[in-house]
This record gives sequence, C-alpha cells and structure tokens, in this order.
Amino acid sequence: MIKAYAASSTGGELQPFEYDPGPLGADQVEIEVDYCGICHSDLSMLDNEWGMTRYPFVPGHEVVGRVVAVGASVRHLKSGQRVGLGWHSSYCQVCSECMDGDHNLCAKAMGTIVGRHGGFADKVRAQASAVVRLPESLPLESAGPLFCAGITVFNPLVQFDLSPTAKVGVIGIGGLGHLAIQFLRAWGCEVVAFTSSESKQTEALALGAHRTLNSKDPAVLKAATGSLDFLISTVNVKLDWNTYLEILKPRGRLHFVGATLEPLDLGVFSLLGGQRSVSGSPVGSPATIARMLDFAVRHDIQPKVEVYPMSRCNEALARVRSGKARYRVVLKRG
Repeated sequence: MIKAYAASSTGGELQPFEYDPGPLGADQVEIEVDYCGICHSDLSMLDNEWGMTRYPFVPGHEVVGRVVAVGASVRHLKSGQRVGLGWHSSYCQVCSECMDGDHNLCAKAMGTIVGRHGGFADKVRAQASAVVRLPESLPLESAGPLFCAGITVFNPLVQFDLSPTAKVGVIGIGGLGHLAIQFLRAWGCEVVAFTSSESKQTEALALGAHRTLNSKDPAVLKAATGSLDFLISTVNVKLDWNTYLEILKPRGRLHFVGATLEPLDLGVFSLLGGQRSVSGSPVGSPATIARMLDFAVRHDIQPKVEVYPMSRCNEALARVRSGKARYRVVLKRG
C-alpha cells in the first residue's frame, strides 16, 4: 500500500489516504519520495480549474527520491539511484514527437497528477522513461522544483536556440521567474526583470537580473519600447500584452510559460510591422530535463525554497495560494 495525502472534493483539505498501486509494470519504477515541491498547477488541479481532476486527488509532480523497485524491462535505472519525476509520468513512445525526442509534446503523455496519484506520498510510480537521474552534487531539498518550474523556463532557451547576446525580459518574479532570471544570466543574456514589487526588484537583482522595470508604471514601459529581443511571461493573470509587444525589437518574441486563462487581446499590426512572434511552451522532454540539471549544477542554480514536513501539506498549500512564498514550497517526507 502507498500512503499519501488526498483531497476528496474540489478545493478540499488533504487527508491521509492509502491506495494499492497493483503490480509494478514492466516499464515502470517505484520511487521512494524524499521531497516533493508544490507548484501552482497543484492548486489548479486541486480546485479543478482545468476540468480534468479526479478525486480522491493526490497532488505532487515535483518529486525527488530514490528508486526502490524496477520493472522487468527497465535497463537504465537501478534501485538506490537518486531520481526526479516531473509533470509527465509516461509517454506513448511511438508517435512522431516521441520518436523525435519531443516527448513533452506527446498527445498521449500522462500527467503525474492527471488521472493518477502524485507525489504527496511515501512512494510514487512512473514509466522509467519519464524519470531522470539526479547529478550527485544536486541537493535533494531544492531539486524538486527544477522538474516543473525549472524545466518550464529552461525549455524555451533550448527550443528557440536563444542567443547568449540576447536582451531578455522576465515578466513576473515568482516561482518560475526567479529561476528564469538565474538560467538566463548563466546563459549569457542581458536580463531585465519586470515586477511591481519593490522588494522583488531588490531580490531580482540579487538573483542575477541586470536591471528591473516597474511593470505598473506606464512611463517606464513606454521608455522600454523596442529594447528587448525576447520576453518570457511567467504570470497567470491578464496584462496589457500589446504594451509588452511594443517593448520587443523587430523579430522579437513574446513567449508564454505562465498559464493565464484569459484570452490574449493582441493587435495584429504590432506583429506585422515588426515581424514579431507570440508563442508558448510546456515543460521539456526528459533529455532536456537532464541537460537542465547539468547546467544548473555547473552554474550553481538552485530554486529558493521553503521546506515544510509533508504532514503539514495543507499549511504548505495555503502558503503557495497566498502568493507570499519565496519562492517555491517543498514538502519533506518523514
């Protein structure tokens, strides 16, 4: 039996919960959970904002721990190895996206917390191909958020072959944004942080931003017109996106990784006149996650975390919901 914490209804409090996972699949591994990060997506799923949550619901898709059981057909992982598991728990392995190495775009990929139980538990199972080994020098306590927040902001750097000479703006300095700043600075880019919080302006500079801009000051935004090559939005709220389009240079890109639910209201002339682009991306493939972990170790990039015991998971979720966490909340089992 796997011991977990689950909600029985929309937005409900998590309570102790046990379930029988059945026989281990030939292509699966079982992970003993040491730490599990909390992502805003866990709250969205808990509240059924996306209309696909099944109850009882066990959150948790930023899992790090150790392999304790290996399926019969698994060759690349062994018991005792330190590993991580992110948003996806399996892939079809036969579609063109999987065959091209873009597993994160697989239409049949299964989410770790979509239709199955996640990492707020003592153990979790997943297809071995979705599980990534951790570099030995990466601290377990802060590794979990890299498997969702980290890869979400690292993936665009790879997908768009971002130049290290690019001038890049990060919109929103939170769980995603504070990692985006660190990755972009290490990548070689000039980094501009957009935030309306005075305290976060100071923190953004400490994280590696070269400068900050007050996102609520129209004059400041107007003065930045035509200054950036790339803008990455990590927020989940509606902003004046046309203003941000004007901040881009010709051929610049406004890229979304934050899951805003509001439709985008964009003037097409700004796109046409400057040959600008608007795009979005999900998490990355297991191969890209592995690249990100190596990059993070090389440049000493770590999420800033607040750690709670898993028994206080409801308090930890409330901390995330408050928006006051600096910057990711992580649960420790035991």
